[in-house]
Order: sequence, then structure tokens, then C-alpha cells
Amino acid sequence: MNKVYLGVDWGRRRVGVAVSDELGRMAHPLSTLEPKSLAGLVQTLADLARERGASAVVLGLPKNMNGTEGESAAAVRRLAEDLEIAGLKVIFWDERLSSWEAESRLREGGGPRRSKGRVDRAAAALLLQAFLDKERADNL
Repeated sequence: MNKVYLGVDWGRRRVGVAVSDELGRMAHPLSTLEPKSLAGLVQTLADLARERGASAVVLGLPKNMNGTEGESAAAVRRLAEDLEIAGLKVIFWDERLSSWEAESRLREGGGPRRSKGRVDRAAAALLLQAFLDKERADNL
């Protein structure tokens, strides 16, 4: 059974994208997008989802540390609405500290610390992996 998911870490300048394997067990960084418009981003994500055979998009929902939603969360919710209009199933995932964790792991692994887009792809993979791990635990 195909359980491919796209993971999306939205940012004002860059959007990190990750994809799972066909069993829905492992997340892998895929790409970093630099969209010029919301419509362009929606089209690109819809195209990627179709190309990869993704059953849903796991969209990182940025929350404040106290759990409230701010300005960025409102932008992500608008993106989700447009993705759903484009025919994609959207699953929100709390992404608090995902970029910080991604940057920390990249720093520990050596190599360029802040290469453009690398943190965004890694953050997308981390949030998608957290979702996949929770899905697997819930189905045991």
C-alpha cells in the first residue's frame, strides 16, 4: 500500500519540502522552493505531490511556544486552503522548533552550517519524520 507523504516547512522566503518512502516510514529531504507567489507555490506542491504519488501533504503549522497561533500560522492556513482546492489532502503538524533542531543537527554533522535552503529541507524532513513516527506508533 502506497503511503507517500510530502512534508512542507513553510517560510516567508523559502519552503522546505521532504518526501517519505512508499511505506510511509522514512522521510527524506527533497528540495527547497523559493516561490514568487502563493499560486505558484500551490502549483509546484501539487505537481510534486502528483509526481511522487503522495496521498497527503503534511504541512508544518508554526505555533508560538505557548501553543497559540500567530501571523505565520495564518499564512500557512491560507496555503492549506489553496492546496485543498487543488485537490490535495492536508494534515497540519506542529512544527515548533523544527528549524532550530534541523540547524542543530546539521551543525553537529559538520559541513556548511547555513547553506541556502539546506536547513529548510532538513526541517521539512524532521517534521515529516515526526508525523510518520506518530502514525506508526498509533497503528501498532
